[in-house]
Amino acid sequence: MSIDKKTLKHISKLARISLDEKKIASLSKDLSSIVKFIEKLNKLNTDQTKPLTSIINASLKSRNDEVKDGKIRDQILKNSPEKNEEFFVVPKVIE
Repeated sequence: MSIDKKTLKHISKLARISLDEKKIASLSKDLSSIVKFIEKLNKLNTDQTKPLTSIINASLKSRNDEVKDGKIRDQILKNSPEKNEEFFVVPKVIE
């Protein structure tokens, strides 16, 4: 599949992108080569290929979810311009 100038103008209109007439030819050529490369990739047989999460041969380690407050609440609240007991006070944004 190649992307000609007419198709490129239609796509740019749909995407609401303005293109210079000078750049349309080179952009059409570039997009066509990208589409041809993708078509080449689609022809590859990947039936025996296992999906990867990483190129490193290691499994992801799971960990327990634990809440850790860091025990620095007082230090954090010192930075607040206004506080109410253990909470930050913020301006009301919804009426």
